Amino acid sequence: MMTTTKPLHTFHIPVMGLAYTIDSPIRVAKYGISSVISIIDDDLIEKMNAFYSEKFSLPYQEISQKMHDYRAERITSYLNLVDKIVKDKFESFKNELAESKLALENYIAMLPNKSEIKKGLQNLMDDGIAFKENIKNYLENNLSAGEIDVNIMTKIDKDNFIKDEQLPVAFNDAHASLRGFANSNLTSSVVLSAGMNPRLYSYFENFDVFFPDNNNTLKKKIILKVSDFRSAMIQGNFLAKKGLWVSEYRIESGLNCGGHAFATDGYLLGPILEEFKQKKEQLIQSAHDLMVKALAQKGMHVPEQPLELKITVQGGVGTAEEHDFLLDYYDVDSVGWGSPFLLVPEATSVDEATRKLLAKAKEEDLYLSHISPLGIPFNTLRGTTNEHLKQKRIHDNNAGSSCPKKFLALSKEYGAKGICSASKKFQDLKLEELDSKKDTLTAEMFENAKNKITEKSCLCVGLANASYLENDIKIKGQAQGVVICPGPNMAYFDHEVSLSEMVQHIYGNISVLTVTNRPNMFVKELKMYLDYLKNEIATVSAEITAPQIKKWNLFKNNLAEGIAYYQSLFSSSDAAENKNQNTQSLLHFYKEELFGIKIPELELM
Repeated sequence: MMTTTKPLHTFHIPVMGLAYTIDSPIRVAKYGISSVISIIDDDLIEKMNAFYSEKFSLPYQEISQKMHDYRAERITSYLNLVDKIVKDKFESFKNELAESKLALENYIAMLPNKSEIKKGLQNLMDDGIAFKENIKNYLENNLSAGEIDVNIMTKIDKDNFIKDEQLPVAFNDAHASLRGFANSNLTSSVVLSAGMNPRLYSYFENFDVFFPDNNNTLKKKIILKVSDFRSAMIQGNFLAKKGLWVSEYRIESGLNCGGHAFATDGYLLGPILEEFKQKKEQLIQSAHDLMVKALAQKGMHVPEQPLELKITVQGGVGTAEEHDFLLDYYDVDSVGWGSPFLLVPEATSVDEATRKLLAKAKEEDLYLSHISPLGIPFNTLRGTTNEHLKQKRIHDNNAGSSCPKKFLALSKEYGAKGICSASKKFQDLKLEELDSKKDTLTAEMFENAKNKITEKSCLCVGLANASYLENDIKIKGQAQGVVICPGPNMAYFDHEVSLSEMVQHIYGNISVLTVTNRPNMFVKELKMYLDYLKNEIATVSAEITAPQIKKWNLFKNNLAEGIAYYQSLFSSSDAAENKNQNTQSLLHFYKEELFGIKIPELELM
């Protein structure tokens, strides 16, 4: 197996919203912490490019929408800027560590306890002889900056037009984002989320940087965010048949995560991780065999050994015990910590008012909503400025957004150019249609239908505004306020913390949690799936069909298997947690609850 330098940290910061991690690498990469930038919103990216060029006195050339390939160009330009700033900051940081004992002590405190580099630095400090030179050499040879990875949500790939003429597919949103990354100076990875987009996956073949060179290295890597083993296998093999290697599978909890929630059919995170652990070799071998064939056919360099493949996990992790358990028991390479970092001003871009709201949030304030125009359940928070402004517009009979960015204008219901279901234009048409049927509906049905139309939020603007507010960048157009999408885990973190504190919390040297009743992450996810199933059955509006019943039964069986898996996992010595008894009794309680869920049967006429 091919290996690369081992990262300094055993956690990473996943992508959050459009703005929340837009500049995280500039903030944290010098400490060796990897993070992920969303490269969907080229408008935000262009503004951040101008902002950081000025802040670091670097030359800035505006890329206006009049330019031919402006979207890709903006992304390339910003990523190159981030790359340069991170490299400069990393060099200065190494010098600072060699010059200042205090800086070095603080840095050592942030490293994982089991880290070889931590031990090495500690020993050098204890020796104290020729301190500066030795430290300098050691840092040069052992430290690396965190990765500057990027995220593309594969569904956000609308067709683009100049006047009424449709542009070639390469100018679709996600395609242009990918080209922007491919043409940048970064040596890092693109994280693909939200499922498979075959057109986009095929577009990767246009860029040599995604194929192994003669030394078997990949200049740019592919990471797939997946929710189960089967989808990893299908997508990995699809890419391997094109000669492309997936370097990492990032497993995310279906419901216990931030942002869009892609619920599985009742498969729980523990059993999913178990399957990856058991079948990792199979995943590697099948992709390697297919890739070798494809590369040979293309007349490209063929690696003899499989390339490196990492398995990482994220979604709902909140304690050092959980973090270590995922690393040790499931052999994962890294654990994603998302939502808790929204309370770390040094790591994420969040405006002050929203950060206060997050700190105050309790379990009941964090909920799975239907506000996303993508029609996928979306984790969000009550009381945001966006919610307030949206309700005011609905109250004034002026529902919907002016839709300035159109990234989610994906509904073709009213024409080829696409329209967003959060836009005023779309909602006006829908409300008109609903009005014409008013006489055939009960008052309650009418209100429900109306609510379904108007509850959609403008995510393009709402998820980007926090950066503008934080950095005093002028916001033009209709006020949308801020949409934020933390995971349910946010409820247990209740105050702003420093980067050093959060990292030490992850490694178990201090705790930033003040709550004592936080459930184990696996148990929390299980409860969310139970609630999800009950809600699906309770809110079904149309006539119940046989496939639906079959799906619910499968869901219920998978949950039952998941509970049995956890019961045996938590009774084995490997997973002996201090809260073991409590965890077992909760599992027993939820098992009873699951058996109490009645799945409707088809009525025979």
